[in-house]
Amino acid sequence: MANLKEVRNRIVSVSSTQQITSAMKMVSAAKLRRAQDAVTQMRPYATKLKEILENLSASLDSSEGVFSTQRDVKNVLLVVITSNRGLCGGFNANVIKATLRLIDEKYKGCKVSVLCIGKKGADFFRKTDFGIVGSDMPRGLNELFDKLTFSNTAPVAEKIMEAFAAAQFDKIDLVYNQFKNAAVQITTVEQFLPVQAPAVDKAAPAVDYIFEPNKQFIVEDLIPRSLKTQLFKALLDSLAAEHGARMTAMHKATDNAGALIKELKLMYNKARQAAITNEILEIVGGAEALNG
Repeated sequence: MANLKEVRNRIVSVSSTQQITSAMKMVSAAKLRRAQDAVTQMRPYATKLKEILENLSASLDSSEGVFSTQRDVKNVLLVVITSNRGLCGGFNANVIKATLRLIDEKYKGCKVSVLCIGKKGADFFRKTDFGIVGSDMPRGLNELFDKLTFSNTAPVAEKIMEAFAAAQFDKIDLVYNQFKNAAVQITTVEQFLPVQAPAVDKAAPAVDYIFEPNKQFIVEDLIPRSLKTQLFKALLDSLAAEHGARMTAMHKATDNAGALIKELKLMYNKARQAAITNEILEIVGGAEALNG
């Protein structure tokens, strides 16, 4: 059995850890509220705009809709969205595993490049062969989460769209954690480019669209705006999911620390009782020796 000093030091150490995890849980809970409000307000707009974009792309030919052009998939870009910090359970690991699964299964035989938004993903894929070399793709995207706004995200989306339009990539996917609630994050793979046409219902009547002011304006303005919104929504989803995952992880860590402290205190009391019993036995033994 450990001596009293060792057990006492462990109790102090675990108590300090419990205070830290409890504080981190409260900070994440406060940040989660703001991030959750932002993504829930943004999601209906982004979803409707994406639906309009898909319907619009279905009515354009290849010369009009450069972002809906379907090409043979040889060069693939995966935009991997992770967090800048850890201590959030399997949040980052799930995204990295989903990315590796895509590379090994869906895009086997293709040239895959990975563009990371978030320090954890960048640190992992920096050691692999999937980094982007010799390109003007944006760098240092970890700072986006420091001030996540549409105006800061839009230039990144523009660079990605320019690379697709120049046929540098044939397909671009977003890989991120979608926020469902504080305890559940859904790892999502979402096609960014080319724009997917909506599923055709053969029973439904054909729809003829009227473009106002004109088709060219819609193509040049609405489609890029919708793609920028789609990337911004994915970043908001990932940020809210990160805070939810960290809050849940720190809550579990705090509970585990409390259970460990109880066990250590029980161990401490047993060791203390054993020490007192030994002292009593020594005193009784010494007294018997003197009487003898």
